[in-house]
Parts: sequence; structure tokens; C-alpha cells
Amino acid sequence: MLEISGLTWAVTIAVIVGLLAMDLVVAAIKPHKVGFKEATAWSLFYIGVAIAFGVWFAAAYGGDLGTQYFAGYLVEKSLSVDNLFVFVIIMTTFAVPERHQHKVLTFGIILALIMRAVFIALGATLLSLFSFMFLIFGLLLVFTAVQLFRHRDEDPDVEDNAVVKAARRFLPVTDDYHGGRIFTKVDGRRMVTPLLVVLIAIGSIDLLFALDSIPAVFGVTEEAYIVFAANAFALLGLRALFFLVQGLLDRLVYLSAGLALILAFIGVKLMLHWAHVDISTSVPEISTPVSLGVIVVVLVITTVASLAKTKGDPAAKAHAGSLKAHRTEPAEREG
Repeated sequence: MLEISGLTWAVTIAVIVGLLAMDLVVAAIKPHKVGFKEATAWSLFYIGVAIAFGVWFAAAYGGDLGTQYFAGYLVEKSLSVDNLFVFVIIMTTFAVPERHQHKVLTFGIILALIMRAVFIALGATLLSLFSFMFLIFGLLLVFTAVQLFRHRDEDPDVEDNAVVKAARRFLPVTDDYHGGRIFTKVDGRRMVTPLLVVLIAIGSIDLLFALDSIPAVFGVTEEAYIVFAANAFALLGLRALFFLVQGLLDRLVYLSAGLALILAFIGVKLMLHWAHVDISTSVPEISTPVSLGVIVVVLVITTVASLAKTKGDPAAKAHAGSLKAHRTEPAEREG
């Protein structure tokens, strides 16, 4: 078991909170449309921070644990790209003005970090107490992979989200964004703006992604500190990545299929680990370097194949994928 001092935890959390605060300050002081150059600079900065942390971590705690961190980071980074698809859908559905998208994404990342921190603590506790949780997590990931692959050409229906429906039904929502405020007064009446509904939509989607991503990263490392760091550094760059690859997302037509394959692979890895520990040591396990190699190969093939597909067929469009089929309204009978 990896021993991390309270000071190391505190410094790590302080760095993450500081980076988030910097994002919030930038978004609050000057709401604006983020251009390509700015998005590129921020993306490179956050990737550099993540790599620098990994290098320090490997030097301080050993190459094997460093490999686990980078494998976890790649898993979370690849899953976060799927997050971006859904964020694009939410922004489009609620017609969020470009100057406010920066703020929405930053709050979305904060919500995601909070939820994942809770699930990391819960997941680490369950795995330490009950070894069969490796089997449960593995089955969950395989089920998710199958559902994602089956509905890889669909997008999640944000308007059909139960939480969003409840917000629209029970909250007095204005028609306009009112300068990016969450609450406002109209004719003396206290109301919420569509920005609150957007944040609720993103929060509920973040919850669903946390349910998948936490078991996935526990498939490459059992260390709670590594899981937290991999999640945090992958999510921190999500805002800049959104603006950087916004136009490229439509071309990643095989991303959902690739992510389904990665989730299935990690699910099998978790089940083999459970069998190795609880049934027989003769059951083979998949090592972290092999996991890292498989993840990299799948992501490279997925990206290259997607770009080749859309180059030959410009009409092809990527989808985020869905975990369930959309309900279709029955056709009206002709009278």
C-alpha cells in the first residue's frame, strides 16, 4: 500500500484548488470567447502540469507507481473527451452564449472533481474491505462497454434527463441569461436564469461519468492518491480542451467504439485480478505496462481511423454515445 503523507495530500489539493481558482478568476474578470491560440496555450500548460507531476511522482515513489499514474491519466483523459461531446450537446441545447461557456465549463469541472472525490473515497474503502468489489467493478465496466458500443451512434438526450425536467418544472426560469448571473429579479420576482439549469444538467451528467470513470481508473491502480491525481489533472485541462477540439470532435467518429473497447478491457482486467486473489493464483493478471500499451494503441487507432473515415466521407459525424436507447414517441394515427 502506498503511504502518502498528510503534507503531500495537502500540497496536491492546494495546487489543484489554486489552478481551479485561477480558472474562475479568469472567467469572472473577463468573460469572452476563447480563441484557438488561447485554448492551445492553456491545453499545453495543463498537459505540462500533468506530465511534470507524473515525472515527480515516478522519481519520488518509483517507476511502477509512475506508470500507474500515467495509465490512469490516459484513461481519464480519453473518457474526458467523451465528456466534451456531452458538454457541446448541453451548450447547444441551452444556447449558452460563447462568452459564458468558460464559466459553465469551470463550474462543471469543479462539480466533477467533488463528485469523483466522493466516489474515490467510497471506491477505495469498498475495495479495501471487500475483494469481490473488483468483480463488481469489472462487471459494471463490461456492461457499460456493451451499452456504449450498442448505442455508439447516438447522443444522450439532455432534455430527457429527470433532474433537468424537475428543474424546469419546479424552478421559475427566465428566458434570457441576464449577463451570466445564476439568480436575478424580473418585475420584483426572484427567478433563476437558464445558467442554473445548464449547471444542473452538467452536474447530473458528471455524476453518470463518475460512476464509470472511477471503476475504470481503479482498474489500472488501487492507490486512492493516484486515482485522485489522475482524475484531477485530466479534468483540469478539460475547459481548454473543449475550446481547442470543439471543431475536431465531430470527426472522432470511432471514439465511442474505442472507449467501449478500453472499458471492456479494464473490466476484464479487474475480473482477472479478483479471480487471481480470491480463486487461484494460477489465474493470470494483466500488468500495468500492458494496460498502458493497450490504452495508447486503442486511442491512436481510434483517432487515425476516425480522421481517415471523415476525410473520405465528410458527411460522417461523431456521436458521444449513450448508455440507453432513446424513447421514441409512437407515430400518430391518421384520422
